[in-house]
Amino acid sequence: MDCSVAVEAAVPVYDVESTDEAVRIAISKTGEMLNPDLSYVEISMGSRHSPSGEELPPAFVAADEALVALELEMTVFNVERTEHASRIARKEIGQRLENIPLKILRIDPIADDDEESPETNSETGSNISSGDESANNTDDDSDGDNLIPEFDELVEES
Repeated sequence: MDCSVAVEAAVPVYDVESTDEAVRIAISKTGEMLNPDLSYVEISMGSRHSPSGEELPPAFVAADEALVALELEMTVFNVERTEHASRIARKEIGQRLENIPLKILRIDPIADDDEESPETNSETGSNISSGDESANNTDDDSDGDNLIPEFDELVEES
């Protein structure tokens, strides 16, 4: 199973005057820490809410310093459970973002297209008689046998 894991990070930024500037610097700073090892992690502006549910800006600025909420999203492959995916994402991102608190926001299992395709093909294949499939395989083998000797003959002539 593959999972998309979203992690919230609280990134400190210094010497800023506005929330927009703080967000831009925080995204840039986080990108530098993650790249090139984790260039596949998507970085976006996080969201914050007051206790009453009112939406707040993603950065809190005080005394020219800010704490910015960022959302980091990555895909974790070949896991058995969602808990395993969250631990992997937290470890991979946490190793690069030292002293930055992380919190798992969500884990979304990704539907495997590979698993769906064989089921569809096998259903379609059951409508085709097995005799036709074996005839096709025999034809492919005989064509392959005819090509190899011709190639060998060309090599021997040179």
